[in-house]
Amino acid sequence: MITGELKNKIDKIWEIFWTGGITNPLDVIEQFTYLLFIKQLDDVETTKENEANFLGFEYESMFPGDCQKYRWSKFKNLGSADEMYDLVLNGVFPFIKNLHQDGDSAYSKYMGDAIFKIPTAAMLSKIVDGIDNLGIGDEKDTDTDSKGDLYEYLLSKVATAGTNGQFRTPRHIIKMMVELVQPNPDDVIIDPAMGSAGFLIEAQEYLRKYHEESFYDEAFKEHFANHMFYGNDMDRTMLRIGAMNMLLHGVDNPNISYRDSLSEQNKDVEKYSLVLANPPFKGSLDYEAVSADLLKVTKTKKTELLFLALFLRILKKGGRAAVIVPDGVLFGSSKAHKQIRKEIIENNKLDAVISMPSGVFKPYAGVSTAILIFTKTGSGGTDKVWFYDMKADGYSLDDKRQEVSENDIPDIIDRFKNLEGETERERTEQSFMVDFDEIKANGYDLSINKYKEIVYEPVEYEPTDVIFGKIEKIESEIQKEMSELKKLLEL
Repeated sequence: MITGELKNKIDKIWEIFWTGGITNPLDVIEQFTYLLFIKQLDDVETTKENEANFLGFEYESMFPGDCQKYRWSKFKNLGSADEMYDLVLNGVFPFIKNLHQDGDSAYSKYMGDAIFKIPTAAMLSKIVDGIDNLGIGDEKDTDTDSKGDLYEYLLSKVATAGTNGQFRTPRHIIKMMVELVQPNPDDVIIDPAMGSAGFLIEAQEYLRKYHEESFYDEAFKEHFANHMFYGNDMDRTMLRIGAMNMLLHGVDNPNISYRDSLSEQNKDVEKYSLVLANPPFKGSLDYEAVSADLLKVTKTKKTELLFLALFLRILKKGGRAAVIVPDGVLFGSSKAHKQIRKEIIENNKLDAVISMPSGVFKPYAGVSTAILIFTKTGSGGTDKVWFYDMKADGYSLDDKRQEVSENDIPDIIDRFKNLEGETERERTEQSFMVDFDEIKANGYDLSINKYKEIVYEPVEYEPTDVIFGKIEKIESEIQKEMSELKKLLEL
């Protein structure tokens, strides 16, 4: 989370944009991201140069020859603001737009129409100084997701955040979901509502951490760079941010598309082995354009239900999904709600339902949500479903979202990885198993409160005659005081 001094520094940069005439929040985020990307390219370049020098091999720079002057560390020290502005406008910005000149990569597709909008040299100079002072990407910056936190804070300033779904899923929630499904080197991973690519970034981080040996294999490296990661979004700004984000994390050619995942233009069927997503819960929907295949599964205008139908369609047999849904999906009584729950539970394999507290997405939204984890089988397989009642995620559940000691996430991951030990848990505990037959008998209701047993502490009251005695005594005292009050008033 962005707090304290860093928050104040970002606010000052935002104010520079605002007073300089760039008042559309998404324009601010986009221009901010371009400059942050330029700085991070230089940071990555410096790291690779140092590694090459240490190992004693020749390094082929991404800033060839005369392009060295386009590095952040070079142009930020130019003598005048005008000189720097001219170089960034006519040199650096065209350079980053054309980094991948094949025309087919996600980066080249969505950077092609990028526009540098900072109007004056003085404004650019102030912003460059401000970003340089943030410390993001420096050696002192030990927060592995400072960049993601920065995006989250910037997106919180967008007036429409939470209305059209344009806000970032908290990194610790993404990380937990990735830990639960454990991506492997053979996976083909998609987020059909990708935003700034947070789920894809975390999936590749997981692979680097737990499958380091695979990165020595040329076939895997080619798969990783070109065929492993997919994402769709309807916002070109987010696609640009996502493409830059992936490139900085070593995924050279992610398959990122400007596409309405729910529409007929999305022809994907049984293509992916892992879905990670937090699809939009509300906002505009072009019902006429929704794919007929999805409406056959659940005839509805609710995007959260249509996305679940989409996940089932695009997953390969044996493919897994970890997705966030609003609580209404779990217990909604409409025909569409019941249809999609039945499809997941009866015709596929529902593994887990993790109910999250309503504060998880504050300050953007206060809706209660849950994580569904399921496997596509096409032939059933749900035997028992694991339920977990998350009460704390390591942050306060108010708008401030400050760090607290209470955190169920490590316990969730540990218990999910050891489900054989969950079968004997009582319904009064924080997690427990529920049989398929019981869920079916309850209309496929997945609300944890439907199955959780609450232990009520017995309350012992005094005997009735004692209680009445006390009431009579109080009544007598009231009458006595009323009588005294009347005498005083008569005086």
